[in-house]
Amino acid sequence: MKKRDFWADASNEWMRIHDVIAYTKDNYGVTYAENSRETIRKQAMHHFRNAAFIEDNGLATNSPNYRYRLTAESLRTIQQFGTKSWGAARDAFLSIHESLIAQYASKRTMRKMPVRINGADFTFSPGKHNALQKAIIEEFAPRFAPNSECLYVGDTIAKDLVKNEDKLRKLGFEITLHDKMPDVVLYSTEKNWLFFIESVTSVGPMEPKRIKEIEQMTAKVTAGKVYVTAFLDFKTFKKFSETLAWETEVWISDMPDHMIHLNGDKFLGPRR
Repeated sequence: MKKRDFWADASNEWMRIHDVIAYTKDNYGVTYAENSRETIRKQAMHHFRNAAFIEDNGLATNSPNYRYRLTAESLRTIQQFGTKSWGAARDAFLSIHESLIAQYASKRTMRKMPVRINGADFTFSPGKHNALQKAIIEEFAPRFAPNSECLYVGDTIAKDLVKNEDKLRKLGFEITLHDKMPDVVLYSTEKNWLFFIESVTSVGPMEPKRIKEIEQMTAKVTAGKVYVTAFLDFKTFKKFSETLAWETEVWISDMPDHMIHLNGDKFLGPRR
């Protein structure tokens, strides 16, 4: 709505936080800095969504296409503001408000991806990156790192979904707040191998610079180190193929039984 619009003309188009900031500035003369997007998301949108006033489109929050809109129920109520029907519309909305909260919360939960990690049940937030991480744990690990333990895996929303700091430190990791962990870290006790796996849908393959960063983080680690870049499909692999480091592995979830080995003296083994 703009300042001079009628409430009955309110609409609920999908909008990004960036769109909200621009719309507010253009139509209401209130300016929010672009770097306040995360604050707006956490302190406003998050609470509106939990109250079923707005909904999101189910994409990962770090997706450029992640958007919000008014729920159909709150839109219908807002459109009655200033009319004789407003009181009844407001009361009707409030009477079903709690059930709406449950309905939209259930909708969000259904979009999450269940995954079993180290014998426990977790859920990943929706999105390609997490879909690939799910495949790494459920498809890659049983084939190429059997009986391994997942020591670390992140989530696009819950950053450290699994993080066994005690075990990581015992293995020699030096973890600081500034270190960027690989997307998935698996450990095979049987072979004393660590698998460092990057889940790549748009950025972040195992290129020489990334290998150096992990080597610095794990300088005191004596376990064998295996570096893997995982892709959803061959098309994405081709996009990054020229930047991948030698003596690393490539796994493509579309072809889960196969690996691509980039040179080195042995297949799927620690770097010297």
